[in-house]
Amino acid sequence: MSRVPAVLAIDQGTTGSTALVVARDGRVLARCYSEFTQHFPSPGWVEHDAGEIWTVTRAVASEAVRAAAGEGRIEGVGITNQRETVVLWDRETLEPVHRAIVWQDRRTAGICRELRAAGREEEVRERAGLLFDPYFSGTKLTWLFRTHPELHRRAEAGELAMGTVDSWLVTRLTGGAVHATDHTNASRTLLYHIADLRWDADLCALFDVPISALPGVRE
Repeated sequence: MSRVPAVLAIDQGTTGSTALVVARDGRVLARCYSEFTQHFPSPGWVEHDAGEIWTVTRAVASEAVRAAAGEGRIEGVGITNQRETVVLWDRETLEPVHRAIVWQDRRTAGICRELRAAGREEEVRERAGLLFDPYFSGTKLTWLFRTHPELHRRAEAGELAMGTVDSWLVTRLTGGAVHATDHTNASRTLLYHIADLRWDADLCALFDVPISALPGVRE
């Protein structure tokens, strides 16, 4: 029996990772799921261990591919992911330098109030299409760099890379060869100009995020 063309679909969610091998005709040839640890260091704070996310995702993907080996021939990989969660990692070692701050996290409410009081919200809405809210990625990075100035220094020096979970998984899946995101994930960061389809230097300056540490944006 010949194997059919298939896609490995990775769904990296907030509480677990799912991998499916999907044939061209839509049949699911294999499925595997595993949860990972939720960390709540303070009230309103939610964190993930990005290393554990990668370990769990790699494990379920490998198991699904093995389970479908007799039927499916993997010709591509697709990723869907928890969106506004941010990861910061070392470009050389590919190791995270801080726990991922999850989209649910509310620690940056004060930063949002500060920026709103400074009258910057309308400018950001026009460029990024978003309002100030801890939900989005930009203020999470502001908090990280304010709290850990050495991380900001290292990011500016080119030692660190950052991104949402899709970027993190692409980096690990390619052994560090590709640091990329797509337009839809980029548009949820407060750092992306949704009309010009590019990282916005002015927004990055507002949130004090080194633009050189952000992923390339691809279709």
